[in-house]
Amino acid sequence: MKFTLSWLKDHLETTATLDEIVYALTDLGLEVEGVENPVERLSAFTIGKVTHAEKHPDADKLRVCKVETDEGELQIICGAPNAREGITVVVAKPGVYVPGIDTTIGVGKIRGIESYGMMCSEREMEMSDEHDGIIELPFGEVGQSFTDWLAANQPERVDPVIEIAITPNRPDALGVRGVAMDLAARGLGSMKPRDTDPVPGSFPSPISVTIDEDTLEQAPVFYGRVIKGVKNGPSPKWLQDALRAIGLRPISALVDITNFFTYDRNRPLHVFDADKVKGNLRVHLAKGGETLVGLDEKEYTFDAGMTLISDDEGVESIAGVMGGLPTGCTEQTTNVFLEAAYFDPIRTAYTGRALKINSDARYRFERGIDPCWTPDGIEHATRMILDLCGGEASEVVVAGAIPDVARAYRLDTDRVVSLVGMEIPAETQRATLEALGFSLEGDMAHVPSWRPDVQGEADLVEEVARIASLTKLVGKPMRRASAGVPKAVLTPMQRRESTARRTIATLGYNECVTYSFVDSAASDLFGGDTETTELDNPISSEMSHMRPTPLPGLLQAAARNQARGFADLALFEVGPGFLGGEPEDQQQLACGVLVGHSGPKDVHGARRAVDLFDAKADIEAVLAAIGAPAKAQIRRDVPDWLHPGRSGAICLGPKKVLGYFGELHPKVLDALDVKGPAVAFSIDLAAVPFPKAKGTNRGALELADLQAVERDFAFVLDAQVEALTVINAAAGADKALIEDVRVFDEFHGVKAEAQMGAGKKSLAITVRLQPKDKTLKEADIEAVSKKVIEKVAKATGGTLRT
Repeated sequence: MKFTLSWLKDHLETTATLDEIVYALTDLGLEVEGVENPVERLSAFTIGKVTHAEKHPDADKLRVCKVETDEGELQIICGAPNAREGITVVVAKPGVYVPGIDTTIGVGKIRGIESYGMMCSEREMEMSDEHDGIIELPFGEVGQSFTDWLAANQPERVDPVIEIAITPNRPDALGVRGVAMDLAARGLGSMKPRDTDPVPGSFPSPISVTIDEDTLEQAPVFYGRVIKGVKNGPSPKWLQDALRAIGLRPISALVDITNFFTYDRNRPLHVFDADKVKGNLRVHLAKGGETLVGLDEKEYTFDAGMTLISDDEGVESIAGVMGGLPTGCTEQTTNVFLEAAYFDPIRTAYTGRALKINSDARYRFERGIDPCWTPDGIEHATRMILDLCGGEASEVVVAGAIPDVARAYRLDTDRVVSLVGMEIPAETQRATLEALGFSLEGDMAHVPSWRPDVQGEADLVEEVARIASLTKLVGKPMRRASAGVPKAVLTPMQRRESTARRTIATLGYNECVTYSFVDSAASDLFGGDTETTELDNPISSEMSHMRPTPLPGLLQAAARNQARGFADLALFEVGPGFLGGEPEDQQQLACGVLVGHSGPKDVHGARRAVDLFDAKADIEAVLAAIGAPAKAQIRRDVPDWLHPGRSGAICLGPKKVLGYFGELHPKVLDALDVKGPAVAFSIDLAAVPFPKAKGTNRGALELADLQAVERDFAFVLDAQVEALTVINAAAGADKALIEDVRVFDEFHGVKAEAQMGAGKKSLAITVRLQPKDKTLKEADIEAVSKKVIEKVAKATGGTLRT
């Protein structure tokens, strides 16, 4: 459910800030899923004035402009056709991020002349698709914030859009007025009256409505009237702006009015072109086999029992779900029949699911609308149609009767303590329910017709507690068997060590427990400080120093196993490493070694030598298990005990190293008498940040319900360009949509250079796009693909392979 702040204020008289409203909504149970506030992305832009403009000496389409800003006169080069002296413009100074081009403005040279900023178009600021020229303001003070100017002159352009999640039990919150009522009850303002006088009919309706006897349970009431002489053109700007803000496309005044009330009052309506209706309308159950082309231009075939609206010649609408195309309104429509009806939620849901139609009307009818507001809804809609489209209204025709949903429950003000644990004065409880639309007679609370979720006394208590805010609930600890707070058995580091140990063992490694002492030569090989880690009284000359890492012991164990005929090994140890003689110089490390091949010989040729990617996969698996951030960097500055060209360091920053992986240096293998190939990894367990949250619960699992899309790209690059550079560049093209980037092919060598040129190679990647809010269209995919190509080309200098 989306609505703008100004739309909310049409119903709520309030001085509350946006942050206060957003917090209150979530606290009331209307969880805020997002807020689109244009002020945040446009706050850095200011107003300037072009005092001088002349042609660029080396470019026909560029102009060198002098722009007066709050920081003095700036020289800005602009290619817009309307850049000229005397206009008031919007300026992005150096350091300002421009969202439409995903760029932070800097000082640069264009054809040899420096430019100190940018004059923006509407598309560059993501205000519209207009990009034929830069923005020309009719007036404005130099240095004034552009958002302040918009707020004063075009407030609809900086109107925040709030999106809330609606649980199935709160259909009243599917209308902006229902949301406003909750906020008013919380104390964030007062409700504005939004009533209208009934529109008197000036002639009998030429179209009558009947409901079949066996359909009254599915469609108990139907209100309608003819409005003739309307002019169905574009709706006014305020209405179009309101609909666009919540993601709806304005169609025409008549359709926009029905969409407005769908969101404003949770009151779905429908308008028929009265001239296309043959005879009168009848609400009935389908016999099975009837067909209709809906407003979405798809043909639907109906099962027996579905609720339909037909004229004398056939089906014209699917009750509560969608109207039909044959009687849909167009710009040529001059006479309309306005419908306001109530349809059974369960039957509407069954029909919508069977036909696979997801419409705003179905979404609301199947959750339950206010049946008692049906006559008011048709009057409100009639008044707006007459105001915006003109015309003359007939008398209202009514079929059926409004269902009786009246009910009342006893309000026991003492139950708040026993059910919720809060102490709320009885007067406050009664005032809360009255603010929510309940009427009280003594201890009996009469439930308003728009609250189908309130079905008992406990629900009254829930409403009172919800408005009072459950955040005020003070927890009371249970009595413990013994006094005091029990201490945790394991420290966070101990739990991390246990997790790392189990994970590495699961990957197929055998755990070793080696001595914490090594000889001087082995200490030197792995960067140990031989002076501070030397023992005064060693056990033997081969155990003279504290080990800098468990790796020397693991490699010595591998050498002993190889000498006894066990060539393929996977060994690990979780233990300390010592970089000095002080307590703070001790590290807790998780190290693993792979030696030999991936498996035994077989006829399929699956056996291969272990390589650095085996070590990389294993270290990433361990880091993920112990809670390391998923987005880490891989650098090449590694210790001397690793092969300099076949290894890497996993880091969170230039100085935050989590671990190392790769092939062991040949000199290390030779010194320790290990026959390669051999790869290893080492993780500093303390370097991985501990989570700030102390709880043990995991976050909610997020599963995408939309189809992912994959696109392949092949780039011609210089041979020395790293694959990681290409992956990072592609991933940064659209961080919201791009879920994964991976390399699947590399073409290099003599044949590649023969096709692409000396010193060139081809690298192919797959980019996976995962939409979150809507299914991607081809245009969306092409836009992201273009960004990927541009980002990779900018980062690597490569080109798309054709």
